Amino acid sequence: MSLVVAKFGGTSVADYAAMNRCADIVLNNPATRVVVVSASSGVTNLLVELAQANVTETQRLALLKKIAQIQYSIVDCLARPDDVTAAIDRLLSRVDVLSQQFQADPNKATADELLSLGEQCSSQLFAAVIRERGVVSSAFDVRQVMRTDSLFGRAEPQIGELKSLATEKLLPLLASQLIVTQGFIGADAEGRTTTLGRGGSDYSAALLAEALDADAVEIWTDVPGIFTTDPRLAPNATAIPEISFNEAAEMATFGAKVLHPATILPAVRQQIQVFVGSSKAPELGGTWIRHQVENPPVYRAVALRRDQTLLNLHSLQMLHAQGFLAQTFATLAKHKISVDLITTSEVNVSLTLDKTGSDSSGQGLLTEALLQELSQHCRVRVEDKLALVAIIGNRIATTAGICQQVFSVLAPHNVRMICQGASPHNLCVLVHESEAADVVAALHRNLFEQ
Repeated sequence: MSLVVAKFGGTSVADYAAMNRCADIVLNNPATRVVVVSASSGVTNLLVELAQANVTETQRLALLKKIAQIQYSIVDCLARPDDVTAAIDRLLSRVDVLSQQFQADPNKATADELLSLGEQCSSQLFAAVIRERGVVSSAFDVRQVMRTDSLFGRAEPQIGELKSLATEKLLPLLASQLIVTQGFIGADAEGRTTTLGRGGSDYSAALLAEALDADAVEIWTDVPGIFTTDPRLAPNATAIPEISFNEAAEMATFGAKVLHPATILPAVRQQIQVFVGSSKAPELGGTWIRHQVENPPVYRAVALRRDQTLLNLHSLQMLHAQGFLAQTFATLAKHKISVDLITTSEVNVSLTLDKTGSDSSGQGLLTEALLQELSQHCRVRVEDKLALVAIIGNRIATTAGICQQVFSVLAPHNVRMICQGASPHNLCVLVHESEAADVVAALHRNLFEQ
């Protein structure tokens, strides 16, 4: 039996009308048996506000009211609201209780359970919308199968346990009903709710597809596929019909917001095709991500990732010595931080930090404890207000003339860092945030519009 896992983001399930558009997409493809949903648009941000210390009681009640309004506006449109009202009442009551508990005792475990409730609400509501179409459907608690470690805020899925649990508890249900479940959340071995980090719903869908041996994952968002760059920065940007896993991974990692970077990993492991399309306009098609594509071009896209932090580490210990980088990376690993770009000289290392796995609560990566530990063996300088621009493509490290095409465009701008040669699929530069949009637009004109 062909099996498709479809994931819908927050804007796709924002309200009753949006959910009905998604229901049309799901029911148009009989192979779609599992639907993964994010929280309705705006809900996660409100829950994040609730999961902040020192929220006043007035602020807390106002946030609860806004969350309830979003959920009940959907309930009120249902033909048979009694099917789901009790479940939404129970979940909103839990939001109230957990938000009070968090103010009394702020901790990441409580924050994760609080943040999970947006997805729990939207899965109940979307299953009810599907049932209105006469299709048997139920909301399945993904925490029954999405086993993770206990790193609250950035939990790591346990792939083997997930596969076993999904085969036992989820797969048998698919023959008789359409399952709606939650992205972004899981549970550790003790049954405590965890979250996979902001943007983790795409990852959840791909993990479930891998565990269920699905044929494809569909990621439905608010844009019709992956573009050569953000159309808001370059109006002549065009949708890409198909790209390879390698290209998609680079684009997601370096800022293409339509796809969470981790999504690619389970798909690559099992060579599961991934489709990215618009739930608002499915007729426009989208982008297929496949193991291999025919005749991949040298230039595929220009990606932008804002809000970058550059760490500059200076130490005379590096000069004609061994072990400095090992010590530095061991410290970063201890604090659960991975590195994006890195350049070195005799006594300096500059590196940017990977924020894609940042904490669900939005907590920053550069903690005081990390900086203090690094300062014990080097001088640390932090630079912010930077942006990373990546030229994504193929054979970049081995094609003559690329640097001339790229750096002629960058001539008017100060480039803080350049990384090229390690990967055949990217050339990255770090520029000031204020110049990023102009750099992307100019690169797109020179590489794609000539």
